[in-house]
Amino acid sequence: METPKMMDNFRAEVAHIGKSVVVKGELSGSEDLYLDGEVEGNIELHDHALTVGPNGKVKANIHARDVVVHGKVDGNVHGTERVELKKSAILSGDITTQRIIIEDGAFFKGAIDIQKETPKLVTKTATASVGSSAASYAATPAGSGAPLAAR
Repeated sequence: METPKMMDNFRAEVAHIGKSVVVKGELSGSEDLYLDGEVEGNIELHDHALTVGPNGKVKANIHARDVVVHGKVDGNVHGTERVELKKSAILSGDITTQRIIIEDGAFFKGAIDIQKETPKLVTKTATASVGSSAASYAATPAGSGAPLAAR
C-alpha cells in the first residue's frame, strides 16, 4: 500500500488531468503528463512522457518522448523514443517512433514509421579516418599504388 508521502512524490513528478476535464486547444508542458480526460487539439510534450489513461479520449496529434496509450486516440502519434499501446488502447492514426510495443488486444489502424537514431560518434570517426586516408595518398604518383614515403 502506498503511503501519503509516496503519493505526494508521484504527484510532484507527473501532472494529472482527471476524467472529468475537457481541454480544447493546444496542450503543452515541461513535465510528464497522465491524461484521463478529453483533449481536442494538439499535445506537445517534447522531452517528456504522456500516458493516456483508460478513460482518456484524445482527438489530437501527439508529440512526446514516450507515449503510453490505455484509452482512445484519434490522431498521429510521434514518440521520439517509444510508443506503447496497451491491450485496452484504440488508436486511429500514424505512429512515428524508435521503439513500438503493441499488446495483444490493442486496436490500431494506421502506419508505423520506425526511425533509427544515427550514433554521432560513429559518423565522426568514419569521417576522420576517410580524411586521413585521403591525405596520405594525395602524393602518390600515378600507377604506383603506394605513397611516396613507402617507396
